[in-house]
Formats: sequence, structure tokens, C-alpha cells
Amino acid sequence: MFFSVVVPTYNRRPILEKCLRALEQQQISAETAIAGYEVVVVDDGSTDGTVDWLKAQASEFPHVRLFEQDHQGPARARNLGVQQAQGDTIIFIDSDLVVTPPFLQAHATGLEKGRQRLGSDRCFTYGAVINTCNFDNPTAEPFKVTDFSNAYFATGNVAIARHWLETAGLFDTAFQLYGWEDLELGVRLKNLGLKLIRCPEAVGYHWHPPFSLEQIPKLIDQESQRGRMGVLFYQKHPTWEVRLMIQMTWLHRLLWGTLSLGGFLNERTLRPLLAWLLKRDRPQLALEIARIFLNWNNVRSVYAAYRESQGLASS
Repeated sequence: MFFSVVVPTYNRRPILEKCLRALEQQQISAETAIAGYEVVVVDDGSTDGTVDWLKAQASEFPHVRLFEQDHQGPARARNLGVQQAQGDTIIFIDSDLVVTPPFLQAHATGLEKGRQRLGSDRCFTYGAVINTCNFDNPTAEPFKVTDFSNAYFATGNVAIARHWLETAGLFDTAFQLYGWEDLELGVRLKNLGLKLIRCPEAVGYHWHPPFSLEQIPKLIDQESQRGRMGVLFYQKHPTWEVRLMIQMTWLHRLLWGTLSLGGFLNERTLRPLLAWLLKRDRPQLALEIARIFLNWNNVRSVYAAYRESQGLASS
């Protein structure tokens, strides 16, 4: 198999450098099924000098092929990456993911074993994603309970035969705001009968800056966008499973409504506690507490967007 690692990026140059350097340091066994690999970087209209830097450093990244588009979002960027890819097997990672040297080998081994067990290539591998705030040494972070994901198909670290993506129809570019475009494609892949193969040996370290109070407005806006895109997801696949995923159930309203005391515990009332935790160098705990009002905002946004869609449908 020939791997095409598709990496969409937007204004992430510092961590993108680490991402690409890690991909240039892959250790591939001589007896592997990997015929080779490329790294397809799709710049989604960055304004931080990403393109100029990559062009200037091209000799440092012999596996990288760079493509550019106006800022149109990750769904279009990934689609462009797949369309320009030369490989028969696509690996999706995000540009803030730093992988370990056995990363490609682990995905190849997982795919081979899965295909042998199933008797076909109707499967894909899903690697481990470990969240970290450690920019200097992201791969030093241990796995945490909060890193566990039950997602079926998420583009943070996944490998799949290209023809299944094309059969499913690639990413839906109607998902122009934040969230759900990868899980929606996952529903279509599941309907085609593809099986998820867990591949914990293919480890990626997802870097994000430590939580700060300044991030709160952006995080709230992301939850609002996620709510709107969640309704689009449900309109395409009106199932109970999707309702659970997007938090559009009475259970989620009860859970986050209760935990937030009906919205009383919000970004304003919790700010002193969050500031106190940050002063004591506990950004992760502060973020987990902030999720109380972030999830409540998401649930409210989902229902607001759903009511709006029903009103438009009836008019």
C-alpha cells in the first residue's frame, strides 16, 4: 500500500512544523506492505506565513506536497487532499498532531490484520489520540482517561482505503462551521459495512494551548457552531444514534441543565474559580469545569437550531 497522509491546516505554523518533522522520521520495516508514502498538506488560506515557510523549507520535507485553497473549511480541504493524493490508502491527521516514528507502520500492520480477518478491505484503522499542552515535548504526555474516544470515524488519526472514501462521497462541504463533518462521513461508511479496527500503536499527540480565560468566548462560539452543524447532521441522518452524538436528547438537557444549575453556573459565575485554578497551574481541571457551561451552551444551541430549522421547514 502507498500512504497519502492528508493534513489540512489553517494558521497553525508552529505546531505544523513539529507535525511535519515527525512524519519525516517514520520507521518503516523492510518487510512491510508499505510501498511508500507522501504527506499532502492543504493550506486553507492561512495568514501566518505557513505557505511561504513551507516553500522555503521544501528540501527539509521531501515527502510533502503542498496545495492551497481560499479559506473554505476542513471538509473542502480534506476533499482537495484526497483528490490530489497519489496513494491508494489515505491517512487523515490534523495539523496539530505529532506522531511517533512507528505511526505509519502501526496503521499498515493494523490494516493488514483487519483485512486478513475480514477477508476484504472493508475496514479502517483508528489510532490513539493523546491530548497535550506540552509544546516543547508533546510526545511526553501519558494517556489519560479523558483521552478515550468512542467515535466510529474521526479524522484526527484514521487510515482507510481511498476507494471507500470515494464510494461514500467524501466529506459533505455543507458542513462549513465547526464540527461533525467527519462523523457524518463515518455514518455513510458504516452504512457501507466498514468495520472499525482499533490501532492504539498508531499514536498521535494532539497539541493545544493550555486553557485560559481568554479562550472562553471562542470556545462558546465553537459550541454554538457545533450545535448548528449537529442539526444538519441529524437532518441528513435522523436516527437516535445521531441524536445521542449531537446531545439532542432529554437526557442531555437534564444532565447539563442540572450540572449547570439551569445555566447559573456559567462563564461569568465560574470565572473566579477558573481563575483560581489557573493561578495554581491547573488548566486541565479548569477546562473540565468549564465544560459544564460549554456543554450546556451546546445543548441549548442544538435545540435552538432545530427549532429554527423546523420553522423554516414549515414556512
